[in-house]
Amino acid sequence: MEPFTIATGTMDHAQNVFIRVHTDAGFYGVGECSAFPMIVGETQDTCLVLAQDFARLWKGKDALDIPARLQQLHDAIAGNGTIKSTFDMALYDIAAKNAGLPLYKFLDGQKRRIETDITIGLGFPEAMAKKAMQFKQLGAGILKVKLGKKAAEDVERIKQIREAVGNDLKIRVDANQGWDFDDAVVALQALGEYDIEFCEQPMRTWYDDKLPALMKLSPVKIMADESVYNHHDARKQIESGSCHYINIKMSKSGGIYEAKKIHDLAASKGIPCMMGGMLESRIALSSKLHFVYSNFNMKFYDMDTCMLGHLADPCVGGVTYDGYHLTIGDAPGIGADAAEVFLNGCEQFTI
Repeated sequence: MEPFTIATGTMDHAQNVFIRVHTDAGFYGVGECSAFPMIVGETQDTCLVLAQDFARLWKGKDALDIPARLQQLHDAIAGNGTIKSTFDMALYDIAAKNAGLPLYKFLDGQKRRIETDITIGLGFPEAMAKKAMQFKQLGAGILKVKLGKKAAEDVERIKQIREAVGNDLKIRVDANQGWDFDDAVVALQALGEYDIEFCEQPMRTWYDDKLPALMKLSPVKIMADESVYNHHDARKQIESGSCHYINIKMSKSGGIYEAKKIHDLAASKGIPCMMGGMLESRIALSSKLHFVYSNFNMKFYDMDTCMLGHLADPCVGGVTYDGYHLTIGDAPGIGADAAEVFLNGCEQFTI
């Protein structure tokens, strides 16, 4: 993919893994994940090793008993939510296909209008402002701006972007854990005058204890991202007064099953959620859109990865973009698969 820079580093390729889980009913479920080492501590190689171990655990087991199958993975190894999300996705694909329903209907959802933001990577303020204008001219309504370097420079980035695009576009920012507490206070107080929708993950997770104080000092609302991997993390963030919003990512939660727990807990506490992601293709993106359709406390959508520089599209079927709006058909299951011609060029393992 085109190089993309955030506070924790630059990615010039996506470390993705795709699986098919075959059933004795004659159909298979698909799953995809995208390892992001600087965030989750997993790589494509670790995902491939564990995927083969997980596959051996499931042979001969009931694919429709989703909690039991996922518990097998948790019993085998802690963490590693990225590769677990791939297997979770495949289970939900199988269950919905078995029911003859698109996944969102299997999950009792319904379609609605979904508009994604579009992300501007870290760079010089002038270059970021120019990119913002290009997105505006292409019809974008929501910009997500990567920050997380020196506070004064980050403020200048937003100042120039806001001056370039005017006041008719929403701007949200993501520090990707890049600031310490003092820089976060300086940056967020200065950003308050630029009508910022929210700031994702201003500090490293080891400063979570400082978030309640930051919440009181910041005129910009705070969204938890790396601070929330599961519903226990969400409970702690909410009960300590550490966030206004939560970003749900399948690669953090381990998939739909745990993401639903996070969503429902947040909904019960009046905390809206965002659907986010790593560098997934339209295959995994399709499962995320089904989840959004099925969970109405999902209020924000950061689902633009496939628009940001993937140089190959392995997906058949799946999500389509109409400008910055997403939609999907009503094929059973996830409704997406990997193209055979693409798979023929990939390293493959069969268990």
